[in-house]
Amino acid sequence: MADHPAPSERFLQGMKTRRSVLGDAHVDRAEANKTAFDQPFQELITEGAWGTVWSRTNWTKRERSIVTIALLAALGHHDEVAMHIRATANTGATPEDIREALMHVAIYAGVPAANHAFKIAKATYAEMDKTGSDGQAAGEMK
Repeated sequence: MADHPAPSERFLQGMKTRRSVLGDAHVDRAEANKTAFDQPFQELITEGAWGTVWSRTNWTKRERSIVTIALLAALGHHDEVAMHIRATANTGATPEDIREALMHVAIYAGVPAANHAFKIAKATYAEMDKTGSDGQAAGEMK
């Protein structure tokens, strides 16, 4: 990762927002697992998703969390659903918020997508209750 330019302001803002949503432990694990191969991808998501979209002030982190989980569930991105359910501990989205979002998924994206997302959400909330933490496995990246 030599000859890499200094991080952009958008990257720095993205990292700050990413840490506030996903937690330091999660981001530290992702950074520790970063290689020269995926560094450009990690920069892209940090700048684009976290530094641009998640850092906008039009919506709260709670609102972004709800919408993100609904979209991920609708698209079948199951690992991401679990990660963002864990992040609700930092965003303020409640289980009731997520339940309502998944009800919308059932109507607008299909019952099977919502059914699987409910299964993931229940397991993730149970793990969070059991561990008292974000319940994240050590190898997860994002």
